[in-house]
Amino acid sequence: MSKHRLADAEMVEQAISGQESLSSGVVTGQREANRQTVEKLPAPQATRVIAVANQKGGVGKTTTVVNLAAAIALGGLRVLVIDADQQGNASSTLGFRNLSDDQASLYEVMTEGVPLREAMVENQKIPGLWVVPASMDMAGIELELNARTNLQQVLSEAVNALLSSGEYFDYIFIDSPPSLGIMTVNSLVAAHEVLVPLQAEYLALEGLTQLTKTIDMLVIRLNPKLRFTAILPTMVTTNTLLGKGVLEEVRAYYGDIVMKTIIPRNVALAEAPSHEESILTYEPGSKGAKCYLDAAYELISREVKS
Repeated sequence: MSKHRLADAEMVEQAISGQESLSSGVVTGQREANRQTVEKLPAPQATRVIAVANQKGGVGKTTTVVNLAAAIALGGLRVLVIDADQQGNASSTLGFRNLSDDQASLYEVMTEGVPLREAMVENQKIPGLWVVPASMDMAGIELELNARTNLQQVLSEAVNALLSSGEYFDYIFIDSPPSLGIMTVNSLVAAHEVLVPLQAEYLALEGLTQLTKTIDMLVIRLNPKLRFTAILPTMVTTNTLLGKGVLEEVRAYYGDIVMKTIIPRNVALAEAPSHEESILTYEPGSKGAKCYLDAAYELISREVKS
C-alpha cells in the first residue's frame, strides 16, 4: 500500500486552483486514456460491513459510498452497496433510478422479509459491484418499522442471513440517511465499522459530536462489535482559513481516526451522479477520482487483523 501516495493538502490546493475539463468536453476516448489503473486489491480476512453515516446532510455521504465501493470493485473485489437512505441517491448514481415492477428493493427486505440476495442487482459498468436499491416506498418505512418489536435489528438480521447463505462479499457499504432515525440506527447495528464523511465546516463538528454519542450508546446496548474506523474530510477547501482551521481541530481531537486522504470540492464529483456513474467511470482522470482511489487504499489499510 505504501507506493500509493495519499492525497494531501498540497494536492487538494492544486486540484482547486487548477483547470479541469468539464464533462461536456470529454469524449469517450479521452476518458479511456485517463482511466485510473486500479491494481488488484487484497481481500480482507472476512467481510467488512461499513456504515457510512452522518446525520448532517450535504456532506458527501452518498458520494463517498458510491466512489469507495466503485474503487474497491475495480480492484477485483466483490462489493455490495445497501441503499438505506430514503432519498435513494446511491441507487440512482449506480444506475437504478427506476426499478422494474418485479425488482425487490430494501423496502421489501425491511418490511416483508425478502432476502437481501433477492433484491441485489449488479452495476452494468463495474463487474462485482452489486446494489440493494432503495425505492419510493422507503419514504414511509420508519412508520412501518415502529410497529415491530425488533425495529432496530431488522437490517442486521438480513445482513447476517445473507452472509450465512453462502453469498460472499469482501465489502458491504451501507448508505444511511442524514438523520439519527430508525434507518440510521439499523445501519449502525448491522455494521461492523463506521466511516463518517465530514465537511470542513464548524457546524459539521457539532453534528459529529452527537453522532459519536449515538455510536457509543449503540456499542453498549446493541452492537458491541461496532468500531469507529475513520473520519473522511470531504468538500475541502484548504486555501481558506476556515477549511484549514476545521481540519486542524478535527485532527487534534480525533487523532488517527481522521484519514490522511482528503476529498476536495470538485466539479466532476458533482456532475457524475446526473450521469448515473461513479467518478471512477465518469471522469477517471479527475482529481476527485484520484482522491477517492487514495481513500479506498487507505480504508483497506485500516483493516483490523484478527
